Amino acid sequence: MRKAALIVVLVVVLVLGAGTGWYWWTAWRFQQSTDDAYVQSDITVISPKVEGYLKEVRVEENQQVAAGQVLIVVDDRDLAAKVVQAEAAVATEEAVVATYASRLNHQQAMIEQAAATVQSVAADLDRAQLDYKRYATLVTSDFASRQRFETAQADSRKAKAALDKARAALGAEQSQRAVLQSQKQEEEARLTQARASLQLARNDLDNTVIRAPVTGVVGNRAGRVGQYVKPGTQLLSLVPLPYVYVTANFKETQLTHMRPGQRAEISVDAYPDQPLTGRIESFAPASGAQFSLLPPDNATGNFTKIVQRVPVRIAVPADGPLARLLRPGLSVTVTVDTRTGPSAEAGAGIVGAALARPAAPDSPVKQ
Repeated sequence: MRKAALIVVLVVVLVLGAGTGWYWWTAWRFQQSTDDAYVQSDITVISPKVEGYLKEVRVEENQQVAAGQVLIVVDDRDLAAKVVQAEAAVATEEAVVATYASRLNHQQAMIEQAAATVQSVAADLDRAQLDYKRYATLVTSDFASRQRFETAQADSRKAKAALDKARAALGAEQSQRAVLQSQKQEEEARLTQARASLQLARNDLDNTVIRAPVTGVVGNRAGRVGQYVKPGTQLLSLVPLPYVYVTANFKETQLTHMRPGQRAEISVDAYPDQPLTGRIESFAPASGAQFSLLPPDNATGNFTKIVQRVPVRIAVPADGPLARLLRPGLSVTVTVDTRTGPSAEAGAGIVGAALARPAAPDSPVKQ
């Protein structure tokens, strides 16, 4: 009797061992699993670009908001005054540029007047030189007095000097025009600078109204009405739910047969009875140790080999059963079946579904 029972036990053990061995050989050895995995999301931290006191905080903790919705309003009185000041500076520079334009037009008229004077004096010089030549011929034949000849000679010299003076005046007017043109260009540059300052002031005024860059849920709200903030102050975070993904930190020895597109079974600790099916989306470009604050330097001191881990991004379908229940930070267990090939068609479908970002309907805004 005892011998028969022993035989039964041995048979059962052999069957179980054979079954376990068969399962390991056909399936289990292809399963790569890790519990060093977490739900993550592309969380957006909201910070102001200007400093001032918070005038309004229009959202509450855990509130759903749509892209473009007003979140926070910063007191804009000082910035509005700066806009008015910048507008006045632009108006002043525009008036100065207009003044120089008028002066250039006036200077052009002066140049034309000086040019006409040169032509008039040149005509007088031609007449005086003809008189001088005429009297020079007549004085040799005693048909004209010496005094008349000397008068014609003096008139010719005076006309030549007047022409030189008129030409010099024309050159001076032309030089003055060049000076005015340079001054006008300088004022135009100042006008451009004033307009840029005005645009910056308007940008700062617009930045007093902080809007949601993406659709998501408000979390970690630190901004309060009356709080004085500076650029970069963290006011709140926007979590784009339900669009999340899983980061699984696999050992380097588990990556041998892993490829993007392979199916991954996800077990969420918070919902153990509702497994998810995702797909490998991508691999990190380096191990997690390389991105740490103090990366290890194995070229110094004694060396102890440590198996490294590489973050693997797992796409989760946005329309899955846990779509609106998953939260960044939740612990999960990921199992990848390396027998499945990287199906481009299936992988593209689930990755596309996970990365889609349709606009959420506008939710009521709390005033």
